[in-house]
This record gives sequence, structure tokens and C-alpha cells, in this order.
Amino acid sequence: MTAITLPRPARLARFAVPLRDTVALVAAVAGPLAAAGLMVQFRTQVASANLALVFVVVVVAVAANGHRGAGALAALSSAVWFDFFLTRPYERFTISGGDDITTAVLLLAVGFAVSQLAARARRLKVVAVTDAGHLARLHGTAQLARRTGSADTVVDHVRTELTDVLGLDGCRFEYGTLLGHPPQLGQDGEVTTARGRWSLERRGWPQGETELRVFGNGRYYGRFMLRPGHTGVVPLQARLVAVTLADQAGAALADVGTGAGAES
Repeated sequence: MTAITLPRPARLARFAVPLRDTVALVAAVAGPLAAAGLMVQFRTQVASANLALVFVVVVVAVAANGHRGAGALAALSSAVWFDFFLTRPYERFTISGGDDITTAVLLLAVGFAVSQLAARARRLKVVAVTDAGHLARLHGTAQLARRTGSADTVVDHVRTELTDVLGLDGCRFEYGTLLGHPPQLGQDGEVTTARGRWSLERRGWPQGETELRVFGNGRYYGRFMLRPGHTGVVPLQARLVAVTLADQAGAALADVGTGAGAES
């Protein structure tokens, strides 16, 4: 049997991490460490609870400019360096004071929470700066969902909007059970495959169809199957609008029930 070897660039591309994500992960570790180093000189003069607030600022900065994973890592890093540098006994991974233990636990919990909120705010900000055409799509879909009594009507409308906003050759909706493992357009506007994250900007759409899953009130209803066109990859803003349109379809399905799907 002849072995098949992927070309070197293709193998490397599977594991490539966007530069922004790499910087965010580095900042998630180095940022809290640097902040702790600067605060060491104040640890005997300022209450540890007040020093912990500085770490929260660092976590927000990392999450707002990176992603949820980086924000969560920054929260964990903050709790570790707070323990090591700013609680007694100093420069040991132990805490002797009950108040300091409480502060460390709260720092970790608050850090995780604000990292998620900051990352979500970043996503919403990206959607907010899209052009008037995108906003009109979202508004029109929301209006249709409010006045119609048919889930199929909303699904068909969103299918048409997705075809337009993503420059697709076609789009169909599948109700029910997931079949196969096609590439997936996620909530962050990025595509993942069975092999990991797929760089749309560098590699274009994957071959075949890409799925965009639809949920309503936490329940899975189906997926839009996207058939890419030949107009190239659309910007992240447009892909986030597409995700939001799918969310609106999910909300309509949750409100008025399901019906038969449609295909272009």
C-alpha cells in the first residue's frame, strides 16, 4: 500500500494559530505576572483585596482583546500569582490567612466571570460596527419573527439572508439529528473541522458544505448547511451577522415550533 503524505504547508496550516490568539494567550500569562511584580512593593502597605482588583483589570483587558480562553487563562494566572507574591507566606504557593483565601477564590471566580462578559462584549461590538445593510437584515428578521406564526417562514427567510450575506451558492436547512462531521461555522464566526480550527482568511472555505447549528432556549433544532460560492471569504463581521441570523431562527423555532425544512 502506498503511503500518502500531505504537503508540508498543508500539515503546518492545520496547527497554525492566528497571531492575535497567540498574543492573547501570552498576555494571559505574562500580564498577571507583570502586575504582581509591580505590586510586590505595596503588599505590606495595601490590603490584599485592593491589590486583587488590579488583577481583575488585567483579566478584562486580556479578554476584551483576545477570546474567552485567554480570559479564563488570565483569571487562573492572576489567582496563582496573587497567591505566590501577595499573600503570606510570600513567594510560596500557600495562604495562611482566611481572608486571603477568600480573596483568592473570589478573584478566580470574578476573573472567570468578567472574562466571559468582556469576550461577549467584544463580539457584540464587532456586530455593532457592521454597515447599515447588515443591521437591516437583523432588524427585518426580528420583525418577521414577531409577526409570523410559522417557523418555516422564518427559517426560509434566514436561509435566503445567509445565502446573500455569505455569498453562498446555496443553503438548506436540516431539522433534527446531526449526521456526519462537516466543517462548522461557530458562534465566534470562525470555522472548525474534525482536525481543528480552519483559517478561512488563508485557506478559503473548506470543501463541501459547512454547517451552522441552530439552537433555541438551549435546545438544538437543526442546522443550516452552507454551500460556499466563488466570491471568496466574507469578513468576520458578516460571518457574525450570519451567526446572529441563525440565533434568530432558533428563537423563532423555540417560540412557534418546527416544520418542514426548505432548500435552495
